[in-house]
Amino acid sequence: MKDIAGAILSGEATADDIRSLPIPESYRGVVVRKDEAEMFAGMDSADKDPRKSLHLDEVPVPELGPGEALVAVMASSINYNTVWSSIFEPLPTFGFLERYAKQQPQGRRHDLPYHVLGSDLAGVVLRTGPGVNAWQPGDEVVAHCLSVELESPDGHDDTMLDPQQRIWGFETNFGGLAEIALVKSNQLMPKPKHLTWEESASLGLVNSTAYRQLVSRNGAGMKQGDNVLIWGASGGLGSYATQFALAGGANPVCVVSSPEKAEICRAMGAEAVIDRSAEGYRFWKDERTQDPREWKRFGKRIRELTGGEDVDIVFEHPGRETFGASVYVARKGGTIVTCASTSGYNHEYDNRYLWMSLKRIVGSHFANYREAWEANRLVIKGKIHPTLSRTYSLEETGQAAHDVHRNLHQGKVGVLGLAPEEGLGVRDPEMRAKHLDAINRFRPPTEQSEAPAVS
Repeated sequence: MKDIAGAILSGEATADDIRSLPIPESYRGVVVRKDEAEMFAGMDSADKDPRKSLHLDEVPVPELGPGEALVAVMASSINYNTVWSSIFEPLPTFGFLERYAKQQPQGRRHDLPYHVLGSDLAGVVLRTGPGVNAWQPGDEVVAHCLSVELESPDGHDDTMLDPQQRIWGFETNFGGLAEIALVKSNQLMPKPKHLTWEESASLGLVNSTAYRQLVSRNGAGMKQGDNVLIWGASGGLGSYATQFALAGGANPVCVVSSPEKAEICRAMGAEAVIDRSAEGYRFWKDERTQDPREWKRFGKRIRELTGGEDVDIVFEHPGRETFGASVYVARKGGTIVTCASTSGYNHEYDNRYLWMSLKRIVGSHFANYREAWEANRLVIKGKIHPTLSRTYSLEETGQAAHDVHRNLHQGKVGVLGLAPEEGLGVRDPEMRAKHLDAINRFRPPTEQSEAPAVS
């Protein structure tokens, strides 16, 4: 691994140089272990600790198959699916791997007593399998996390509808929280030249997810002038939704949980911000009973910020805690688009406010290849920026996942792979200089960096 890292960090290695490097027999990856899947049995979710379940193990390099690529991972990031995997909720991910092994011959490689996690990466292609023409060793890439087979007609209009659609590093093995990752070659996209390895690695999953959910015709189909309620607007997903709303001529109404997070939203350009903690919203009277009076108070506050208008779109991902309020506050004919349930999967809402007001609930899950590519293209053009707030080493992945699980973070949390330190990998310093304030917006002032041009 030292030779691979050294060649990449030199900034001078050619495609032939990378191609000539031997692939090691093993690499370090962050795993959960099958024999520990019941370690948190009987515990409340909040009490489960990813630092106990995530391990940095030496594992064999997987066999490279047709249409696949091995990538040297310079950096990755933490997503909620990593947190769910680490606490074995809603089910241990080993069931996904066992099912993959039964459905596809190539899937048998993935059914192992360990699961290498991670659904983001920025790195360098090391090898490509038969049938790969678009990428070659030495290419600097990021990866989106959609893994599909496309042997069924169902997925050819929208690849997310493929019956064999999986999320890499969650429903497949050999993910990005590692020194080497195995991906399908059609997961690869160009790395933004003006960003560091860790900034680039923080984008793939959340940026693509927010794009489909909010912008794409497969999601809410946002248009100019729309009022968009964004829950967790300074978080991993919400921070990108806020940027897409602003870039697309919409009016984001940002919901956050602290004055510090409110200031970040204002720094991004949002004018309508609700600090739900300061204003004391409690949408549930108790564990079983919601409080419609709080929905109404919340709706009134939204109209105060929008000049008397209700929201056209609700960008939903908290789930159970907020869903009743989301359905209520959407305008007549409005859209509630949901992609996750970080506060619980069993949503409850008053259906009268849905059917009698002709509102729509749209389910949205990650993004198809085209949507992921378009979202990445906007980053390359400097229209959308990373929201990285902190970066950990590979050895500290458990702590990183713990912080996300406890909501102790803002924006995105990165993890270094083969990159020995932050700030490496920038190839276009002039473009970086134009956008440096936006790139650093989520970082504490003491951690902001003007990264070098190479290495």
